[in-house]
Amino acid sequence: MIRALTGFSTRSPWKVIALWAVLGLAAAVLGQAFVFRAVQTGNAGFLPAQYDSAAALKIAEERFGAKPDANLLTVLVARSDEAPLSAADERRIDAQAARLSEKRVVMPRTEETMPLAQDHSQVPRVAPAMTAPDRSFRLLSVELTGNPADPGVQDTYRAFRDSTREALAEEGLRTGFTGGIADRVDATEAEKTRSTIVGVAMLAVIVLLHVFVFRSVAAALLPLLAVTVIGGAAAGAVVGAALLTDIGLSESTPSLISVVLMGIGIDYFLFLLFRFREQLREHPEQSGREAAAEVAGRVGTAITSAALTIVAAFATLGVASFGQFRVLGPAIALSVLVMLLGSLTLMPALLAVTGRKMFWPSRALRYEPRAGSAARMGDRVARRPFTLVLASVALLGTLAAGVVGMHMDYGQSGGSGERTPAVTTAAEISRALPAGVSDPTSVFVTASDGVALTAERLGGLSKALAGVGGVGQVAETVLTEDRRAARIDLFLTADPHRQEARDLVTGPVRATVLAHTPAGTEAHVGGTAAVFADIATAVDKDLRVVFPVAAALIALILIALLRSLLAPVILLASVGLGFAATLGASTLVFQHALDRPGVDFTLPLVLFLFVVALGTDYNILMSDRIREEMARPGPARAAVGRAVRHTAPAIATAGLVLAASFGSLAVTPAPSTQQIGFATALGIMLSAFVLSIVLVPALSTLLGRSLWWPVRPRRRTEETGTQERRTPDRVPVG
Repeated sequence: MIRALTGFSTRSPWKVIALWAVLGLAAAVLGQAFVFRAVQTGNAGFLPAQYDSAAALKIAEERFGAKPDANLLTVLVARSDEAPLSAADERRIDAQAARLSEKRVVMPRTEETMPLAQDHSQVPRVAPAMTAPDRSFRLLSVELTGNPADPGVQDTYRAFRDSTREALAEEGLRTGFTGGIADRVDATEAEKTRSTIVGVAMLAVIVLLHVFVFRSVAAALLPLLAVTVIGGAAAGAVVGAALLTDIGLSESTPSLISVVLMGIGIDYFLFLLFRFREQLREHPEQSGREAAAEVAGRVGTAITSAALTIVAAFATLGVASFGQFRVLGPAIALSVLVMLLGSLTLMPALLAVTGRKMFWPSRALRYEPRAGSAARMGDRVARRPFTLVLASVALLGTLAAGVVGMHMDYGQSGGSGERTPAVTTAAEISRALPAGVSDPTSVFVTASDGVALTAERLGGLSKALAGVGGVGQVAETVLTEDRRAARIDLFLTADPHRQEARDLVTGPVRATVLAHTPAGTEAHVGGTAAVFADIATAVDKDLRVVFPVAAALIALILIALLRSLLAPVILLASVGLGFAATLGASTLVFQHALDRPGVDFTLPLVLFLFVVALGTDYNILMSDRIREEMARPGPARAAVGRAVRHTAPAIATAGLVLAASFGSLAVTPAPSTQQIGFATALGIMLSAFVLSIVLVPALSTLLGRSLWWPVRPRRRTEETGTQERRTPDRVPVG
């Protein structure tokens, strides 16, 4: 199957290139246009129905008209002269709020607006909320609908913000905006220049690495072009599948897919390029098309196994209970399958078309390269395998010790570090009101006995909640028209995104609700703090399931590929140690050095999948080459040395490219994305330079051909091509 695909691609390269150009670009454009329609906002919707906050969200939507895509923000209104608000001022503010709630906000159309972009023009819901005790400001509650990550929704918010600011300024009033989409837009604007610079720098690093390694313009630009086309098609396939199945993607899924595909796509192209160059050097009589066919068929097996490892690892997330994981896994698995298809078709076709021109103007094909650092590393591994094993294990073990005392951060604490207008407004509000006033924790009560609810019937519950330490204020009870449901908003003194608020909700608040809920009613606690508290429980359960299932599936793929029982154990043990080292190092950096509350709750699972799956790619490439070299005459240690010499440059270059791709996430505003970017980049570097180039080859040298038990590679004689069975080499330790 693999050779059939690569063979067709190299025989009919222009047909393959044309097909990808038409279908791939069409899928990419459509995917980009519809991506935000496939994304589900927020985290509460990803929780299973049995969780308390999920039940509260259902009541909010069914009984109180809350919309799943609602964006709540708070507008602070104060006098421009900083004098306390008078009763007349409050009436003017409320009158303006009424006018704003009747005025349609038109989404502006700019040159950057996508042709098929959805129109997010709307009439916002604006209502007075409260006045500060010192009468320094009055708050308005605003609701806009739409995915806050959608540029069209952000532009609609900007239009509302500017028109509101102008209207109130005419009344001698100043405004501030905070919460939800206001925080996101301000952070995006503050980071816009930095993000652009980082994106350009990442592309420059990738291009310069290719130029440095291959001394060629085509080899530097074609991989980027091919991966961009394939990656766009893959993203389009994921968006299309989400829309067809009516499954909402999480906000982080599109960006993670983009980074993953850029990294592994260039990795796979690099594997082909290095082997293609080696083939052209060794067989100058071959045409470019013949060399491309042979290389693609040979390397295609390793690439397929590496890609299927990633697919298997992420597909295991389908068994997770937390919907964000359950959606992320199959989405990345599908996108990787599309990248695999492109790696077996478009990439070989480009090699067949360009041939030796791929490496123009370099003259490296005319002579055998001098022994460089890769050759020296291969010799060192062959001479001192035991020393290198000890050094590698000591380094990884030291870093892994950092996991001792690791804490999980299930919120968004830490912020982006930027003093944006939204952050300044939130700080002004918190000086006069409880921290949770703009993001309340809500208790939803429903009548199960058919008796109408009243404020008096729920008075005991409200009074009990007001007496809970950490609850700064309890709002008046809000009843539905049929009086079958009620909402009691709690304004916590702690930031709803911090651990203190989650502890308060899961402990005293839920205990008080359980003890004081009137007979004949049911009560559920919702809100940001409650959602993240329940997410903590769901993720903890998922980690205990996904880790062993993913490890078992990867082991099965390795057994099938390597035809060995011992080699997969060695590879899995090494990547497991690499995962522990990466997680430990990330804990030391973020929890201890940067004094964060802990590592982001998604980091262990995402890191496990990325580092184990992607790191296994490099191990597969190295192990496959070691097995191939051991099939030749000579001792096993010499075979390992040759394998390192030929494969280390590809792994090192691929590791740097992939680390640069993920490292670009480390400078984004979102703290969770920062951690994922830094930790994954570090994990990839450890996987490439410590595990695949040093530890795995050193262990292979110590074990010799016994590594491939029970199906050891047969030695192939160079002259006749016949195979012989020989006794495995005994390699001295040291």
